[in-house]
Amino acid sequence: MEGKGSPLWRDRNFMVFWGSQTLSVAGDSFALIAVPLLVLHVTGSVARMGLLTGLASAASVAAGVFAGILADRLDRRRLLIWCDLARMALYGMVPVAWAFGPKIWLLYVVLPAAEAIGMVFQVTYVTVVRNLVEPGRITEANGRLGATSAAAGIGGPLLAGVVAGWAGPTAAIAVNAASFGISALGVMLIRFGRRPSASAPEVSGAGEAGEDQERQEARGHWRELLAGARFLWRQPVLRALTVLLSFFIFLTLGLTDVLIYHLKHDLGRSDGAVGAVLAVAALGTVAGSLLVGPVRRRLGFGASWIGAIAVAGLAVVGLGASGGVVGAAVAAAVYLGCVSVAGIASMSLRQQVTPDHLLGRVTSAFWTIHFSLGPAGAAVLTWGAQRHGVAVVCLLAGAACLLIALAAFFTPIRQPNPELSGAAG
Repeated sequence: MEGKGSPLWRDRNFMVFWGSQTLSVAGDSFALIAVPLLVLHVTGSVARMGLLTGLASAASVAAGVFAGILADRLDRRRLLIWCDLARMALYGMVPVAWAFGPKIWLLYVVLPAAEAIGMVFQVTYVTVVRNLVEPGRITEANGRLGATSAAAGIGGPLLAGVVAGWAGPTAAIAVNAASFGISALGVMLIRFGRRPSASAPEVSGAGEAGEDQERQEARGHWRELLAGARFLWRQPVLRALTVLLSFFIFLTLGLTDVLIYHLKHDLGRSDGAVGAVLAVAALGTVAGSLLVGPVRRRLGFGASWIGAIAVAGLAVVGLGASGGVVGAAVAAAVYLGCVSVAGIASMSLRQQVTPDHLLGRVTSAFWTIHFSLGPAGAAVLTWGAQRHGVAVVCLLAGAACLLIALAAFFTPIRQPNPELSGAAG
């Protein structure tokens, strides 16, 4: 059960970690703006920019398969530090090299490598929160980290645009490199709680006589990769959450594109209005992240998660029915706030019930399964909005989200404290 414990603001380790990671997220926003600007300034080609983005995304997905194993088998504090230092060095190469003239090829090396290392960092980041705060403060800690990350994601791009316009895109990338140095320093200054000893790898018969060693090691590696998925499947609450959230992401991943299409096509609004609506919507993420801790303490896990999904479904319906910018912005903010509550509550529960030596692999497995249906869902959602209209698509998607919330009532998700009941682990 989520208890009160000592206030997080009195926890030096968490406050240092929180501050340094917030600055790091803001720094990431600089790269999101500056790297595309560099490509466009030199080549003028959107296709070249798209190729770079595709390579970086592929590297991130590939790294995600193995990130959990690294997080579970290596010292997590050192892994976080080395990931930050490596990204600082990679991004720091760009402004140094650019001082001697544009070198587009370098971006095709730096960005994929940095994204792959970033995935390892993100998986490890999730695993360390449980070792950083008291058990009763996990949800609140995740909420505060999520809230400031969302806030930094709003302000970072605005500041990055100012820096890039004043001193050039390479200066913005230099700021990003420096932010990784700050993040590494923050991790160096904290100490995580004692980590339980990792159990032996889930490989049976490792020493059986006569078995070929290379074959045995290959089988062991595959079992390592599948260990997280097996754990998710064997735990009733986590299994139900993984399945229902996979359908939820199928229904909602394309909503941002649908929102933009609605504002531009149906409402005839300007690009500035689109940006304003998205900024207001992002405030919903901040609010949801700050509210998730108190909401879960008051209502329990089941009511918090199911209620958030249900209200999110109603917000999706409202988005399609909105006839103006204000209505669309409010609906989008409510939707993102509820998604934040449900997502952080789900992540916190995984952290609470997963054995420490498996948490990295469970995180990797969950993210892989969770997002597997997303691209297809986004294609279907946007195609439907183009063919049948935003109102119809949002009505169907919102109703399906309500069905997901209803289905959760018939699963162990409905329990107020599944981390204590034994049903989750």
